[in-house]
Amino acid sequence: MLDKIRNQEQYNSVMELIEKLISKATTNGGFHALSKEESTELENLSLLAEQFEDNVLKIMPLPLTINAVVQHKINELNINQVKLAEMLGLGAPKLSQILNGKREPDVPFLKALHSKLGISGDFLLESV
Repeated sequence: MLDKIRNQEQYNSVMELIEKLISKATTNGGFHALSKEESTELENLSLLAEQFEDNVLKIMPLPLTINAVVQHKINELNINQVKLAEMLGLGAPKLSQILNGKREPDVPFLKALHSKLGISGDFLLESV
């Protein structure tokens, strides 16, 4: 068993093993279908991969902002800002100002994001 991933080749091998274990779990009804040894191996391999990604590949989660999440929703729904403003019950200029950082998000805007787009209330509160 590896104690550390030292190069890209080892990383690729570890990721292949992780994918095989995840595939086995999903094919057989969930992670409870893995043996105790397989579950332990998956956990250890995942930690090794995470350390390599953090320390060598420098893969870090991008900070999520309200703007980024709203832009993602616009793309996901294949609409424009005007249509989104209509969906949220807001004026298009207000939405544009908020998304461009010229105006702070207010409570009606945040409530609309939560109720109309299903964006987590916890995320919204932590982001303002």
